[in-house]
Amino acid sequence: MDELFSNNASSIVASNRILYTPSAFARSSLLHLQEIGELEAKRCHTSSRSGLSSYLFFIVTAGSGTLVYNDKSYKLEAGDCVFIDCSIPYSHTTEEHNLWTLRWIHFYGPTMGNIYDKYKERGGRPVFAPDDPTPFFAVWDEMMKVAGSGEYMRDMLINQYLSELLTRLMKYSWHPEDQVKAKKKQSVLSIKEYVDQNYNLKITLDGLASQFYINKYYLSKTFKKQFGQSLSSYILSVRITKAKQLLRFSDKSVEEIGYECGLGAPHYFSQTFKSIEGVPPSKYREQW
Repeated sequence: MDELFSNNASSIVASNRILYTPSAFARSSLLHLQEIGELEAKRCHTSSRSGLSSYLFFIVTAGSGTLVYNDKSYKLEAGDCVFIDCSIPYSHTTEEHNLWTLRWIHFYGPTMGNIYDKYKERGGRPVFAPDDPTPFFAVWDEMMKVAGSGEYMRDMLINQYLSELLTRLMKYSWHPEDQVKAKKKQSVLSIKEYVDQNYNLKITLDGLASQFYINKYYLSKTFKKQFGQSLSSYILSVRITKAKQLLRFSDKSVEEIGYECGLGAPHYFSQTFKSIEGVPPSKYREQW
């Protein structure tokens, strides 16, 4: 079977690609590039792979085809994006009467397993259609340029561009399954906004569930999925951030700041602050 992303594919595609060998430091510590390129299919063909230590992003720039991944089939049109774990078997086929062109990036990193798990946890799909694909093209352009250069810092720059790619992918990963859940998603966003504005008040899961007419178990689970941390962790982070601002940019006492930020009496405030920042509030103020 012909392989779409290999060097022996000249009979079925016209391609421009860079096979990239990252440094040992990049392989062990950074998001790193394995291969990047673009192609134009010359004839209809199917390619399949499995067991690769790689993650694949590609965008269909013209034409159409099909992706089979995790035993599901996805129709691909121009503008569609694909983001998959290549350790899982996959195949893709360009249509005979509408041959496609693609831009792709194969990459990896020591934390990619956790990142992709988070993408899936938020509802990220193997195939999605961005409302504006331009930013994805821009990231590809920059990475292609750097990968083909002699830039001394190119591994660091590639890590930067791959981080940007993943950030953009995460923006498209939230997918409520139906209209009812979409409404609840908005309720969760409203709760986040409420915490941002009322961090100094006593806030409890039961209280928020009652105030916003939402099941507390759904609230807890959905908040963590949507915002990447538990509700209690988020409340604490907002309070600590406000405390840091006041410690640095006000003359208020540590006691006043603790109460103003919803962190309570001095002893509790000091203990909580130190558990997050590594130093008590008074020391933090002194250092900064």
